[in-house]
Amino acid sequence: MSNIVEEFLIPGTNKGLFYGGQFQASTSASEITVLDPARGTPFTTVPNGSAEDIRAAVSAARAAFPAWAELDALDRGRYLRAFAEVIRKNIPLLAILESTVTGRAVREMKAQMARIPEWLEYFAGIAPGLEGEANYVKGDYVTLTQYEPLGPTALLTPWNHPVLILIKKLSAALAAGNTCVIKPSELAPVSPLVIAALATEAGLPDGVVNVVTGDSATGEALCLADDIHFIDLTGGTSTGRKVASVAGKRLIRTTMELGGKTPVVVCEDANIDAAVAGVLFSAFVASGQTCVAGSRIIVHESIYDTFAKKLAQRADQIQLGDPMDESTQMGPVICRTSLDRCKQFIETAITEGGQQISGLEPLQLDDEFAKGFYLRPTIFTDVKIDHTLFLEEVFGPVISLTRVSNDAEAIACANAGDFGLGVSIWSRDIGRAHRLSKSIRGGVIWLNDHHRNDPRSVWGGVKDSGFGKENGWDALRAYLTKKSIVIRTKEGYDDWFKDGQRYG
Repeated sequence: MSNIVEEFLIPGTNKGLFYGGQFQASTSASEITVLDPARGTPFTTVPNGSAEDIRAAVSAARAAFPAWAELDALDRGRYLRAFAEVIRKNIPLLAILESTVTGRAVREMKAQMARIPEWLEYFAGIAPGLEGEANYVKGDYVTLTQYEPLGPTALLTPWNHPVLILIKKLSAALAAGNTCVIKPSELAPVSPLVIAALATEAGLPDGVVNVVTGDSATGEALCLADDIHFIDLTGGTSTGRKVASVAGKRLIRTTMELGGKTPVVVCEDANIDAAVAGVLFSAFVASGQTCVAGSRIIVHESIYDTFAKKLAQRADQIQLGDPMDESTQMGPVICRTSLDRCKQFIETAITEGGQQISGLEPLQLDDEFAKGFYLRPTIFTDVKIDHTLFLEEVFGPVISLTRVSNDAEAIACANAGDFGLGVSIWSRDIGRAHRLSKSIRGGVIWLNDHHRNDPRSVWGGVKDSGFGKENGWDALRAYLTKKSIVIRTKEGYDDWFKDGQRYG
């Protein structure tokens, strides 16, 4: 029996959709071409799933739900641990597959993939500890509460971390007793299909994990499906508004992890070299294509020039090239549209008075990668609080530096705009860092670090960055409903229409 990851590493592999525990042919004749961003050439195709495909996948999830939900949490945990082990065994190949489809350097993907099983193991561990309560209440009654899963759920996942973000959602959903239908981004839909197949290989019952690939119409059909009871989306804010509108009309719950424009506040007492290293990672890991990319750097005027010089020098030393080469430190952006968007931000920043201090040299790549979607790490100084680059999400390796003279200005800059997902603050004075963290609106705040993630660390935003939480107990509870059971212990019975005695 061949390894499923190896099969999908063969260019042109298209095994169809995955639901009911096996690959299935799509009812749609339409296909989506998936590119290799490093070369700008086609890698494979996937079906552009139809509404009929969605109905079939949701039906499979519904059929699997009763038995999966009725399992004791300890037994579901055993399935999740087995799933984690299958993924762990396949990490080297999964890292290559992710790099091929997203363009991210394989050294990045190996580091990220090494932690993926932790989410499955964590939620397998905490789910049995989610206990109900019991109370005596007025009138000789006992109230009991218990948690129940919601049913088939929809997971809408992005292209920048196809496996990590999927597993974050999937771990909580499955541990809670739900079944899932996944609609991955059309830009990177391959590894979610593989993950679903690996779930079946690990022994999860047929229909518990299902995937339908497709475009936005496929995603809309999934959100509208009658038997979907929760929607968990990671994506752009505009998509989030549409999905939230559909969920609101259907009166189903959602978790929304949307856009970001993460401020990085560098105080005058910060360790400059540490802050430079932190900003480089926050801004340029994944080619700047993360929802918490450190994209607007707010620096105290007393260290601004020194900081900018060191940051630009280090940024220009980042090695671009073949994502499969271990010496490559940064790969391309995901597609031509993203590359053009980055270039438009650069042109606008220059027009608005920003000064480009890195990424000025022509990019020299081997002919094989000449048509890839590469862009050097690009930094602008003299960016003001009302500039486009300061306020709008780039989702690429283009960042801004803004000068401030005190903490009040830093807070005003950090709070400007519509987003509120990540924040990082760099200061040797931990009391000061805490005070700043109380005044800056953001869902995840790092002090003297950036983009640290763990299954135990709650993750989610405010404002246009969304609502609801991933990770931790909050994520598990989001996938459950709490039922109240009221038990009469008083002897006899009430007869309101005979004697009017009921309360007291």
